[in-house]
Amino acid sequence: MGAPEMDVDLFYELAVPEHLGRSEAQVYHETLDELSLADDLGFHGAWLVEHHFMRQYSHSSSPETFLAAASQRTRHLRLGHAVVVMPYNHPVRVAERSAALDILSNGRLDLGLGRGFSPKEYALFGAEMADSRAHVQEGLAILRAAPGGAFSHHGRIYQFDDIEILPKPLQRPHPPLWTAAVSPPTFTWAAQEGIGVLAGPFKPWFLIKQDLKAYRRAWRQAHGGGAPAAGLNNAFAMTIGCLCLEDGDEARRLAQGFHWYYQRLLDQTRPVLAQLRDSYEYYHRLGFLEPLLRRTLTLPLLERMGMVVVGDPEECRKKLSRYARAGVDRLILAVGAGMVPTAVAQRSLHLLAREVLPALRASAADAA
Repeated sequence: MGAPEMDVDLFYELAVPEHLGRSEAQVYHETLDELSLADDLGFHGAWLVEHHFMRQYSHSSSPETFLAAASQRTRHLRLGHAVVVMPYNHPVRVAERSAALDILSNGRLDLGLGRGFSPKEYALFGAEMADSRAHVQEGLAILRAAPGGAFSHHGRIYQFDDIEILPKPLQRPHPPLWTAAVSPPTFTWAAQEGIGVLAGPFKPWFLIKQDLKAYRRAWRQAHGGGAPAAGLNNAFAMTIGCLCLEDGDEARRLAQGFHWYYQRLLDQTRPVLAQLRDSYEYYHRLGFLEPLLRRTLTLPLLERMGMVVVGDPEECRKKLSRYARAGVDRLILAVGAGMVPTAVAQRSLHLLAREVLPALRASAADAA
């Protein structure tokens, strides 16, 4: 059996920052152009988020619609939903929409599930944060049952009898399932449930390394060694910002805008990150998390935290290879992070495909 390779995907929030002067329509159509290019260049996949009411930061409130369009512009690129927020998406509708996407993409869908973190979204969509884990747990059970025949479900959140969900996905028993994972218990839960994890993009690498070890340990305890059984997914993915150009100084100059993206990301997620301090007592005691919680972000700080990789091909190969060597199965790169013109992002995609991806795959093979 050959050594496994690390996959490299792309990540999009559909950011529309006013200072760049791009319209929503431009962002949507230029992103589709980038996905078509990434498909030709041999990238493995692309992921799109679900967010609501986050002006400038993310205009991706209808990811299924966008992914359906992307399915017709690409042939090989896997298409990931990162993630469906289960507390305000009925799992039967999620099963229907995801099956339709799987058909339209000829079996290329990856489906991520999550709890969400926005009080405004919870309030508007009529969900209770206290019920979020139950929504995800029951939703997962329904999604796993959906490709079969008629079935019933009687849980605390959802109850129905004798429902057959149509259409059926092409991938069997269902598209690969993932979850957004932030807190340490979620990594353990994901391993026990047999689903992949999507880590980042607002956690530092020194924390994610601990999460990776915990996930692998919990997986072995729950499922043993060897390849996962049908319907299970043991992949560990990590999202980071990236800009790779021939001239490293140019890349660093253009990437100064990353702080805008990450500052707004942190503004949304700071309460979540603050709750994690006690979960990582060692790092909390050393004060490693305080820069993210108290300081204005800068590109050098983001680089030191392992949340961003910027530079020329040699720099990017060296920095990105450490994730492959550590056992990350899939890197999800926010190339340009929505903070550069599409011409720059496309230059970076060309360079990454030609000079960086082969080395990352080699690093993953060496690690195996």
